[in-house]
Amino acid sequence: MIVDCAHYREGERKDEEALSLPEAAERLDEPGFVWVGLRDPSEEEMTEVAASFNLATLAVEDAHERHQRPKLEDYGDDWFLVLKSARYDDEREEVDFGEIQIFLGPSYAVVVRQGDADDLRGARRRLEDTPELLHEGSVSVVWAVLDKVVDDYEPVIDGIAGDIEEVERGIFEQNADQTQRIYFLRRELARFYRAVHPLLAALYPLERDAMPEISDAMRQYFRDVGDHLRRLDEEIAMQRDLLDGALNANLGQSSLRQNDIVRKVSGWAAIGIVPTLIASIYGMNFRHMPELRWELGYPLALLGMVLISFTLWRFLRRRRWL
Repeated sequence: MIVDCAHYREGERKDEEALSLPEAAERLDEPGFVWVGLRDPSEEEMTEVAASFNLATLAVEDAHERHQRPKLEDYGDDWFLVLKSARYDDEREEVDFGEIQIFLGPSYAVVVRQGDADDLRGARRRLEDTPELLHEGSVSVVWAVLDKVVDDYEPVIDGIAGDIEEVERGIFEQNADQTQRIYFLRRELARFYRAVHPLLAALYPLERDAMPEISDAMRQYFRDVGDHLRRLDEEIAMQRDLLDGALNANLGQSSLRQNDIVRKVSGWAAIGIVPTLIASIYGMNFRHMPELRWELGYPLALLGMVLISFTLWRFLRRRRWL
């Protein structure tokens, strides 16, 4: 489905209403560039777009496959960029990913959103409000989309960080087992890392002199996005270390809880041995036994059991075994 299609020239949008694909194809020979935005296009729509803008065949095949790693491919005058959008669901503690594919040529930018990719109208509005960037041509669309996607990574980092803090409080303050939650968070963090880290390599040619058609002014904007992305990548590594530390602490707390249970069971078993031993001796029913017919034998035996058991209980209590 085509979300929007517009022709930009001299730093402004030339038509208020969205253009049709045939109209957009006619504008390719005019100064400026055409920006087409699509959402979950069908195979027929992609075939029509590919024919209208003469997109690279291999790039179109990649677009049909989906679920690709972030990358930037150079097809001579055309580029193909893949990146992942991300949104954190705090209730489920899961990261929802979408895929954004950008076909870029000197006179066009075709942006395809698939899956749970966020709306890019904000990126389009921001670029339209910055005429000096529109003057840079179709490459400014790449910056606008990248900047929006990378900015949206920040709430994901914050959401995971908040859950890690809850895990740490659960371990150290509530003494609760957090093993399963830690493993789930590690899984989501690993998925998020696979979306963020490869994008650094894709951004590198845009930041450096590998593509001379990009002006120095435009490179400054890509470097800003790159710096933001590198900081996020470092925070992901830090959160991974925090989860490793939390897992070790959680396992240590579990061991301490198990040791405490073993000590208590052992302490009560030691206390129970004394009356059991005395009762078992006098329960053997032999005819000739000391104090067998003594009138005070029964109450003294009970009293001895109680006193010895109480003494053991106090001793183990002071040793913090009970």
